[in-house]
Amino acid sequence: MFNSRVSPERLPSIFRKQYQLCAVKPGETIAFLTDQNSDRAIIAAGIAAAAELGNPAFEICVGEGPDQEYMGSNPLNSAALIEAMKHVDLVITFFVSFFSGWEAAVRAGGGRILNLLETPDQLVRLQSSPELKRAVIAARDRLARTNKVRVTSDAGTDFSWLRDTEIPLVVHYGAVDEPGQMDQWGQGMVAMHPVEGSANGRVVVTPGDVWILPYARMVQSVIDLEVREGFIRRVTGGADAKIFRYWLDSCRTSSEDLDPYAISHLGWGLNPKARWDDIVRYENNIENLQASMRSFPGSFLFSTGPSPHRKTRGHIDMPMCDCTVALDDEVIIERGRLVDPAMIVDPERAYH
Repeated sequence: MFNSRVSPERLPSIFRKQYQLCAVKPGETIAFLTDQNSDRAIIAAGIAAAAELGNPAFEICVGEGPDQEYMGSNPLNSAALIEAMKHVDLVITFFVSFFSGWEAAVRAGGGRILNLLETPDQLVRLQSSPELKRAVIAARDRLARTNKVRVTSDAGTDFSWLRDTEIPLVVHYGAVDEPGQMDQWGQGMVAMHPVEGSANGRVVVTPGDVWILPYARMVQSVIDLEVREGFIRRVTGGADAKIFRYWLDSCRTSSEDLDPYAISHLGWGLNPKARWDDIVRYENNIENLQASMRSFPGSFLFSTGPSPHRKTRGHIDMPMCDCTVALDDEVIIERGRLVDPAMIVDPERAYH
């Protein structure tokens, strides 16, 4: 467990603010979905804050949560538990719910799901604000009007795809204030899935870029990827390229299985409270890096593997620095810096 600088006494007030951001109404029920490794101080603070506001709250603890390296594993194999979750207004889960399957049943009934995956330090520092929500919604609306996306870099990246309009956009501003919404505390980003077979080009990952799943580490050597018709067809480079191939090959179910090498969600970060240098500060402590590394402003998130079209263990999340992102030829990120004014969070208002 990472040694937190945030005192347990402060946590209930942090939760009260989070409940406000999540538009929790009087009488709404809150469920904490945990496992044996979940932080008891955070759970206690969340339940205490709910009681102070007059909201019923309870905990469902499973013996062991899912492997965070595998998007799609499901610890809730009990129909009775899933049925109970359908009647909860806000589920706060201490392990990843994305692509898990059970989350669809909760959201279909209007329940909201907030993933809480960070340490208290990160929960405090990365907590959302109305200004972050405004910027993320502006990015969402601009992305919703987009057909083709192109990403380039001085390192040699030249990669493009068509946005799949049939798959909902990934929109995260660190709070759930709408029925059926799912988000992650501390995150600020948008992402999309490409039309099957439309992703093509070259992606050059360079030292200083970040590997957040399945490893939490800074890239040390070049990973040069050739993408054709939606799949990575060739991987060259140094030691990191060897690790890249090794992980995805280990996730194949047969020699013909290319699903780990499929292009998955693609997007960019918007939260000014998230810092690229967290990857140095916290090194391989994944519990301090999941939200910040996916959210630091101007980062381009490249990923492989699962999507609504496929399930595979071969999931890589790789936030890249210094990329230029163009939506239908309109540049919104230039060399790793947000340039669309609507997507930039005013630093003076980021904490209010």
